[in-house]
Amino acid sequence: MSLVLTGLSHNTAPVEVRERLAAPKQEWAERLRALVDDEVIREGLIVSTCNRVEVLASIEPRRDEEGLLRIGNFLAGAGTLSYEEFRRHLYTRTDADAVRHVFRVASSLDSMIVGDAQVLGQVREAYTQSVEAGTAGRVIHRLMHHAFHTAKRVRTETGVATSAVSVSYAAVELGRKILETLEGRTVLLVGAGEMAVLAARHLSGAGASRILVANRTFETARQLAAEFQGEAVPFEDFGARLAEADVVICSTSAREYIVTTEMARAAAKARRNRPVFFIDISVPRNVDPAVGKLDNLFVFDVDDLKAVVASNLRERRREAERAELIVEAEVGQFQQALRNLDLGPAVGALKAKLQTIAESEFERQRHRLGDLTEEQERAVRAMLVSTVNKVSHPIITRIRGAFEAGDGEQVQSWLHTF
Repeated sequence: MSLVLTGLSHNTAPVEVRERLAAPKQEWAERLRALVDDEVIREGLIVSTCNRVEVLASIEPRRDEEGLLRIGNFLAGAGTLSYEEFRRHLYTRTDADAVRHVFRVASSLDSMIVGDAQVLGQVREAYTQSVEAGTAGRVIHRLMHHAFHTAKRVRTETGVATSAVSVSYAAVELGRKILETLEGRTVLLVGAGEMAVLAARHLSGAGASRILVANRTFETARQLAAEFQGEAVPFEDFGARLAEADVVICSTSAREYIVTTEMARAAAKARRNRPVFFIDISVPRNVDPAVGKLDNLFVFDVDDLKAVVASNLRERRREAERAELIVEAEVGQFQQALRNLDLGPAVGALKAKLQTIAESEFERQRHRLGDLTEEQERAVRAMLVSTVNKVSHPIITRIRGAFEAGDGEQVQSWLHTF
């Protein structure tokens, strides 16, 4: 049985192609059941996200071309593109290369952002869908559990996911370093730019307990505050509320500084010099850089955050090299397990055949043994089982050795003709 993975991702196809292959998740189970026909394709799983659409399948040997055509038509049927329109964006991996690809995806080494923790959850969801659809068999079950094990090793034994690699998350990381903890802190969001909102979400997830939102359009502030169970603040009043904030995130289209040194100095005095962390994601900047020269007031602009991201990306790349070694070792282990899995039924059939021969010979020669008691007959049959095991053991050991040495097809052919 061949293991095949085919699909496209952000590495090979633009978003206008990927989005046209997307289909509602509730339809995947039905589509997977149509794909897996138990003749050409025995098992199937699909990973479908904004960055990739991939089909993993277990295909009958020597029917790979037929199986790949079925998968191509399956993908075309799921979206609004014909096979010919997207086939040039496709990649195909088989056997060990397919295993390696799955392990790298699960370990977020093939992600747009290396180390993205969200990817593993997406792979788990794909596996769950396959199980619920009834299209996951012994190969996919074993492969996916091994993939999860590999991803866990990568995350615990390397630092591939420990450094912030987005501007919004870098802000949170800096906030933790400066304020020691974000739990119970108050965040003031001035403006509602996308990165500022993402930073506020990260800060909220990191333990910030209170969110204040000020925006020129008060209704926008009210809606955003509701997302965090926070409080909307009239834009003209945010200066007076500055002293309440431990973290201030600025993201407006103002052309001038809206947080001045006078405003910040008054807030610091009201806070009795408890530190304040300003994240200025605006271009032009909203916070006067001179604010950062005041005691216990820390200011970071977009360039500061991007420098942190660039440094962390370099660190992640180094850690990713270590992660690749883990993946490679796990691929070897899985391939060995898969070979044993493929050989198991044939070896079982061989032992059963030898046992049948022994039983038949016993029945043919039984009249020569005279009358046997029930206990004697059980003893004879037990001896036959023991003899078959002892005779077959060195044979099976040699077979497994030849199989592991790469003579799998020849061994399987010989076993099937036995």
